[in-house]
Amino acid sequence: MLSLLVRRAQIADGEPAVDIGIADGRIARISPAAPAGTPGTAERVIDAAGCVALPGLIESHIHLDKALLERRRPNRSGTLREALEGTAELKRAFTYDDVYARATQVLRWAMSRGVTHLRCHTEIDPIVGLLGFRALCDVRKAFQGRVDLQIVAFPQEGIFRAPGTERLLRTALESGADLLGGVPYNDRDPGEHIERLFGLAREYDVDLDLHVDFSDNPADRTIATIADLAIAYRYEGRVAVGHLTSLGAMAPQEAGVLIERIRAAGIHVITLPATDLYLNGRGGEGPAPRGLTPVRRLLDAGVNVCLSSNNVRNAFTPFGRADPLEIALLLAYAGHMGTPTDRLRLLAMVTVNPARALGLAERYGLQVGRDADLVVLSSTRLDEVVADQPERLWVIKRGRVVVETTSTVWLDEPASAGGGSA
Repeated sequence: MLSLLVRRAQIADGEPAVDIGIADGRIARISPAAPAGTPGTAERVIDAAGCVALPGLIESHIHLDKALLERRRPNRSGTLREALEGTAELKRAFTYDDVYARATQVLRWAMSRGVTHLRCHTEIDPIVGLLGFRALCDVRKAFQGRVDLQIVAFPQEGIFRAPGTERLLRTALESGADLLGGVPYNDRDPGEHIERLFGLAREYDVDLDLHVDFSDNPADRTIATIADLAIAYRYEGRVAVGHLTSLGAMAPQEAGVLIERIRAAGIHVITLPATDLYLNGRGGEGPAPRGLTPVRRLLDAGVNVCLSSNNVRNAFTPFGRADPLEIALLLAYAGHMGTPTDRLRLLAMVTVNPARALGLAERYGLQVGRDADLVVLSSTRLDEVVADQPERLWVIKRGRVVVETTSTVWLDEPASAGGGSA
């Protein structure tokens, strides 16, 4: 007996709709759609009526512990430096209840927008200690079965610049953190920072997810060191990097050499368009640079590229709703990704690509035997999803409906055209 049957779902453009049967939290069968009105043999039947079904959306890089801080301290200059300094001050007043409340608010937004997995960078340093980490561990437990949360132990203030941070990172890794983060550009020496992180990651056998080369300066290229160490440490496929915007400012030939090194090292690249567009391109005399990593070149070279929200309504990004499709539309405009093929690539960047980056690939996706994590959208074509920004009609986690959306729209329609005068 199926626990849930999703009838008449569109999972590929140009192909017939399918019925998706779910049992024991997994996809039990995918079969040609039965005619409308055919009785369903399941505890619950959902009629997608030709609407698109996707695997659950993934936020592959988000900061829940410092979300929703914009009203407390706006970033008046719009610079990365003010965002870092202002947030460091705000952290001194963080409480467990404060972090928990803001994180759960953003998680609810994410769930309502079809997100079933998130990777969250949690600040760990002598200012905030392990307070935010502990709050997010409890948030992860509270939302278990509704959304999966990976926690990154993230030394935002540096490791060597903030003595005591390494001890805190070790405690977090021994207490439930899933992987280790880093921010080379905010420590006393980027190379020293990266070397220490690789050593810790190998010691604890965890993956790495680093904020790197977040600038418009083509001379910033710590990614080269990261790629070399990923190969030296045999960490191919176990390193993700966010931002990487300096790569977009480089001469094409220079960028091409680095892109090949990124590909060879199996590094996952996570572009963060909302933050990257907002904070980059300020202060120069000439035309403002675009401030993005070269997404198309990376994809064409075979690099696994994801996109994500990063920050939600704080000094780094004063907007956002934890909606990956909203960020995909932003990247479509800013990254010149408007062809039908591009639009499908954008969907992959919030589904199958981040599943690879988060180590979920073997149990994720619309295939028999995979986890029944999916979202049914009000669109009827996959290549129109980003343009439609559709309603998330049902969000299903491990075979259980966790979000259901209904809405009614009334329009005062004009009279039908026709008739005319003789």
